[in-house]
Amino acid sequence: MPSLFPVLLRIEFPTLIQHSRRLGTLGPRLEWQAPQREMANKLVAHMGLPQSIANRLAARNIRTAKDALSLPEFDLMTLLGVDIKDVKEAVARISEVACPPHQTALSLLEERLMNDTAGGRLPTLLTGLDDALGGGIPFGVLTELVGPSGIGKSQFCLKLSLLAALPASFGGLDGRVIYIDTESKFSSRRMIEIGRNSFPKIFHSEGMAQEMAGRIIVLRQTSLSEITESLQQMKLKLLQHEVKLLVIDSMAALISGEKGSSSSMSGNHQPKCPFSFLKSIAEFSRIPIVVTNQVRGHNNDEISQYSFLGKDTDRSVEKFETHHVAALGIQWAHAVTIRLIFEAHSGQKFIKVAKSPFSPPLAFPFTVCSSGVTLLSDDGIEMIGQEIGMIRCQGLSMDSGNAIKGNKLC
Repeated sequence: MPSLFPVLLRIEFPTLIQHSRRLGTLGPRLEWQAPQREMANKLVAHMGLPQSIANRLAARNIRTAKDALSLPEFDLMTLLGVDIKDVKEAVARISEVACPPHQTALSLLEERLMNDTAGGRLPTLLTGLDDALGGGIPFGVLTELVGPSGIGKSQFCLKLSLLAALPASFGGLDGRVIYIDTESKFSSRRMIEIGRNSFPKIFHSEGMAQEMAGRIIVLRQTSLSEITESLQQMKLKLLQHEVKLLVIDSMAALISGEKGSSSSMSGNHQPKCPFSFLKSIAEFSRIPIVVTNQVRGHNNDEISQYSFLGKDTDRSVEKFETHHVAALGIQWAHAVTIRLIFEAHSGQKFIKVAKSPFSPPLAFPFTVCSSGVTLLSDDGIEMIGQEIGMIRCQGLSMDSGNAIKGNKLC
């Protein structure tokens, strides 16, 4: 393995520099990615080379790994006035030191488990779902709740908000919550009701309900630009004010409204959802970010575009004509780490773990009661094929403004 390092590095650096010269981008405008830049700028004087070789390199202003490895061995031999054998040994040594250390699959797994443990989870107190997710909603990533209007996504978010605000002695995170309510559906009364029925010891104590509610900051933005601006201003405050959860309910309604207004003004202008910015906030602050998404009608072949869903060749497409898919499209689908689908069919509601690096696709029957979302069984039902990504809305009563029709959101 080490014998390949000189070859790989010697190919990479000259090729990049020659290509940059042809494009006229060599110089201040040449941007190296962070790992490459760190590797390339390592000083050869600190690489344990024979002193005579190190002195000759310094005398000819060859100071970094990039300087040395960008030159053919014959040119180095001519510049340094040494044998080809000495040049090959020097290049091998520089390549070995400059190349980042390799990792085995086992070491990567151990590192991931360590990061997961350090990062933590926000338990949902739904035992089966928490077990499937490795302990709850993970920190540092985006978690998406997708489903039709009225099925329980906001109820789930209210319960999560309470859990993040609860004292650690009661299983909470003892922090603040930022709840971005884009549809003006946040209900303080319902949140207190969930709290009193789920955590009676806390919420029946004098002043505790007000204290818990005071830890949840509700923002009502009506445009994508407002949310983006708020998030930019909020990034450092998330750490300074001990925020332990960020909820955006719902991103899909906001994007849909922006598309409607922008299409009436200009057909070429399309609003952009801040996927990468949300991910950077999650990674920077190491808190869970939960975003709700809505559903829409789909083309017959649309499900096959989602690479994390299985193929289902035994079922005819016609069987899924009454089904729906998540709004916001394929780009958003790949931006989220966890996707929980809320659906209803056969007289029952289900939470499906449709996308997760910690769990196989599972479905849990649930109901919404006075204490919020409650699982009817902690034993998940395994899902296969395209059924994983299908969202069924049977038996849900929705108002006319949220009716499912064509590609409209519901």
